[in-house]
Amino acid sequence: MDDLKYWVAFNRIPGMGTVRFRALEQAFATLEAAWKASATELRGVLDQRTVTAIMARRPDIDPDQEMERLKRAGVTPLTWGAPEYPPRLKEIHDPPPVLYLKGALLPQDERSVAVVGTRKASAYGREVAALLAGDLARHLVTVVSGLARGIDAIAHQAALDAEGRTIAVLGNGLDIVYPPEHRDLAQRIVATGGALVSEFPLGTQPEGRNFPRRNRIISGMTLGTLVVEAGEQSGAQWTVEHALQQGREVFAVPGSIFSPASQLTNHLIKDGAKLVTGYQDILEELNLTAVAKQMEFQPLLASSAIEDQILSHLSLEPAHIDEVSRASGLPIPTVSGTLAMMELQGLVRQTGGMHYVRTREAMAGYGR
Repeated sequence: MDDLKYWVAFNRIPGMGTVRFRALEQAFATLEAAWKASATELRGVLDQRTVTAIMARRPDIDPDQEMERLKRAGVTPLTWGAPEYPPRLKEIHDPPPVLYLKGALLPQDERSVAVVGTRKASAYGREVAALLAGDLARHLVTVVSGLARGIDAIAHQAALDAEGRTIAVLGNGLDIVYPPEHRDLAQRIVATGGALVSEFPLGTQPEGRNFPRRNRIISGMTLGTLVVEAGEQSGAQWTVEHALQQGREVFAVPGSIFSPASQLTNHLIKDGAKLVTGYQDILEELNLTAVAKQMEFQPLLASSAIEDQILSHLSLEPAHIDEVSRASGLPIPTVSGTLAMMELQGLVRQTGGMHYVRTREAMAGYGR
């Protein structure tokens, strides 16, 4: 934790990225040591242009102030070594060294699918996006998208309406909501236990060049990418290209051959993308059908000793995961993983911001 502020500080330096962060990790015992290194020491590790940028910007960046600024904004920074960092995202060739988080990432988010498409969706596209995203969410698949106008926003909204999980990946700092008309949607995502994530520091504006990089996170976090409706020049093309490079599955919804909004999806299907006419096509391709049925229809299970211990410290009043960890004496990773499974079993419910309550069913019985 002491070193975290230096990761955040370095992430403020223009030109820093995966390769340079890895070089610093290998050359210095800590990022604090790297932050305090001389120009000569840094030149032995980094290229001259990056060293010049560090020396120019370092006097104006206070790591402690950066952390305080994040705290005030309700944003948590995660390095790729943090247990909460999305495991699948670590697998891509250029994972963000620092990921900014507002809300919560949970173990069940490993069962996630990206839903993307055009900002100018047709009535057909809107209907299909809502149907598929809602069905995926109801079958315990986390819906990931980019909070953009059109298909993205519809996918997030449908997942929320289905009382499922959704994650929005932004192309700007998390102190900015873009487009601004989606501010309420962003707030609802966080309030219902989902998350907003970004690799960009606070204050970063939603510039066009940010979105192709944003899209690699959308595809990198997920098992596969579903393109609902998109033209040949749509930004969804970037997400598809990243997904293919990352070895992820690509799904596409067929559309009219006369519709420009279906040119990309139809082209992807011709090139081998999985044709989707219902959520079952996605679950089957990703081998999630059996798991979804088991989670959907299984009765509440008898609790383990750890579940009992955690439940004894929960009530109908929200308790933060840190409080539960301290009260139970269990480490945070154990508490987090167990709470995730208990949420799937219907024993606990997350009320937002990593706060949990026992469900009324758990209060009423099942050995509790």
